[in-house]
Amino acid sequence: MKKFISWNVNGIRACVNKGFLDSFKELDADIFCLQETKLQEGQINLELEGYHQFWNYAEKKGYSGTAIFTKEKPIAVFNGMDKAEHDTEGRLITLEFENFYFITCYTPNAQDGLKRLDYRMKWEDDFREYLLSLNKNKPVVFCGDLNVAHNEIDLKNPKTNRGNPGFSDEEREKFSLLLESGFVDSFRYLYPEATDAYSWWSYRFHAREKNVGWRIDYFVVSQSIADKISEAKIHNQIFGSDHCPVELLIDL
Repeated sequence: MKKFISWNVNGIRACVNKGFLDSFKELDADIFCLQETKLQEGQINLELEGYHQFWNYAEKKGYSGTAIFTKEKPIAVFNGMDKAEHDTEGRLITLEFENFYFITCYTPNAQDGLKRLDYRMKWEDDFREYLLSLNKNKPVVFCGDLNVAHNEIDLKNPKTNRGNPGFSDEEREKFSLLLESGFVDSFRYLYPEATDAYSWWSYRFHAREKNVGWRIDYFVVSQSIADKISEAKIHNQIFGSDHCPVELLIDL
């Protein structure tokens, strides 16, 4: 059984000062992924004994960025999706293992007024194409802050948020299209009716205290291995970021 963790840390340096290393040890994952690391190479030295570390930094300082820490050494590692327009923001890392591909992803935010929606739509299409190309070879597990609450059940206030970034019809449709193309949202696979299950809360209006949140952090797997999913958890008791870690247990 493999244990995977994904966490948007909203700045790893800040998160380290809020107990990241304790949470990391306590969760004891086989693979632990970060999104929104917000740093450049050499700006942090994380001592994570027993783990191989892989980082993808954005060209823009203090912005975006991803990382993967894995106990098992991968066969190969790729940053980005080999498309110049998408590969400057450090949003994607792919590890290849013998039986599967593992990807961490930090999906671009459509931004206020949906001003980056056109770019987001292009990203979604190209990312889906990338996943399908990998899926032809071996099953895929991917995770991360996908910046979309898929259905009304996935956020506290769907009516007032409709059309906002992360809950626009366009973004939700792209996620549906991704799932229809051969993938499974692990949490909804196990818990189709679960409510009040969120992974992100605004820092405003005591949102986390009141659990007024969104589920925008996911583990998604190829349909061919969906029956191997054992558990999908949202660790909402772990603090240190405006997101909490999400977990997948799967028999690979």
